[in-house]
Amino acid sequence: MAQKIMALSPLTALSPLDGRYRTKVAALSDYFSEFGLIRYRVKVEIEWLKAISAAPELSEIATLSENSIDHLDQLANDFSVNDAESIKAIESRINHDVKAIEYWLREQLAADPEATAITHFVHFACTSEDINNLCHAMMLRDSRAQLILPSIDKLIENLRSLAHAYADLPMLSRTHGQSATPTTVGKEFANFVYRLRRQRERIATLGLPAKINGAVGNYNAHLAAYPDFDWEDLSRQFVGDLGFEHNAYTTQIEPHDGIAALLDAYAGLNTVLIDMARDIWAYISVGYFKQRVNETEVGSSTMPHKVNPIDFENAEGNLGLSNALLNHLSAKLPISRWQRDLTDSTVLRNMGTALGYATLAYDSCMRGLGKLEAEPVRLAEDLDDAWEILAEPVQTVMKRFGIDDAYEQLKALTRGKSGISRDALHGFIRELSIPDAEKNRLLSITPASYIGQAAALARRI
Repeated sequence: MAQKIMALSPLTALSPLDGRYRTKVAALSDYFSEFGLIRYRVKVEIEWLKAISAAPELSEIATLSENSIDHLDQLANDFSVNDAESIKAIESRINHDVKAIEYWLREQLAADPEATAITHFVHFACTSEDINNLCHAMMLRDSRAQLILPSIDKLIENLRSLAHAYADLPMLSRTHGQSATPTTVGKEFANFVYRLRRQRERIATLGLPAKINGAVGNYNAHLAAYPDFDWEDLSRQFVGDLGFEHNAYTTQIEPHDGIAALLDAYAGLNTVLIDMARDIWAYISVGYFKQRVNETEVGSSTMPHKVNPIDFENAEGNLGLSNALLNHLSAKLPISRWQRDLTDSTVLRNMGTALGYATLAYDSCMRGLGKLEAEPVRLAEDLDDAWEILAEPVQTVMKRFGIDDAYEQLKALTRGKSGISRDALHGFIRELSIPDAEKNRLLSITPASYIGQAAALARRI
């Protein structure tokens, strides 16, 4: 018995990005949906027709008037879902997605006598990948500038605010999970701000190569029609005018090295955020932070007291999904058999999914950070119970004044021993053969005051 296909809705969508999380990632559809891809294809085809019509050496291709150019631009700028559906209807007949764009454009230009005269030059000398590689570059460039970088910037700024707000709040460090030299809460946020800024800069500055050079990258058809025309120069200018780096050396496809580098950069930023989400989750679990409570929410179906760190858990999970796809994309896309195979085509359609999970995770991080409140009393308790961490400054000062076995003495006093009392440590300091001024300085240090430059570094970020 044939199963009835349910109408698509947020409840019936196969992907949670198009279902449960649709409202949080819907803006990406403008770039990475089938509609977005078709719209970009129309744009590239129109720009190519305008470019070749503007070349006087191509005498059979009439130069378009301003009115015809305006008409072409209007087709691109006003492109609608209905237009995309018309193209899909053509595709269903001819079974070729890019050729369907060409046929649709010819139909749209039929009412313009001037444009009609050159409609047979739509898609002139192009392979499908001449169009597609430029579309994929546009998708990545535009989504990066208009959606993803603004989300990253907002997240970084929120972390920076927390770094400043908690710059002076001391916190016991945990190296290898054990008590260690103190820091401040703000400095730990500042560390992530610095790391994310570096990853953000990498994402923002990576250029995207592109090409429009024919079936296997050698302008074969172009030169067959116009052997004396400098097609490489036009290609270079065309790609540059669209905002991309001209790649002169390709097969049928632009080899995707630039796309792979950008997706790898996104994965790098996501990895930093996974590290952050896990750290904050752990700080919440030991009581260093509490989360502001939304009275209408339920934390557990059976335990009424629970306020779970779900935002950071959701972020970690979705960042992992994003990186699984991003890492596959960046590893797979630069590999294509001989002059091309089709494995890249289906994979490229998942760029939006990979970035959708990332976008969802950035939103979860933002919501989680917005609920955080440090717990100074809890932080102070751990510091007050960890006087053994001051073995580090004591033995360092001892070394300054020539006490050869300084490390060994403090190791004997403190190693593996929790709960070393202030009195025990101070008794040890008072017996040291160092200047009295240095003894007094060591005696004045507490676990909460032994924070080095942490506060200044946090405020400086």
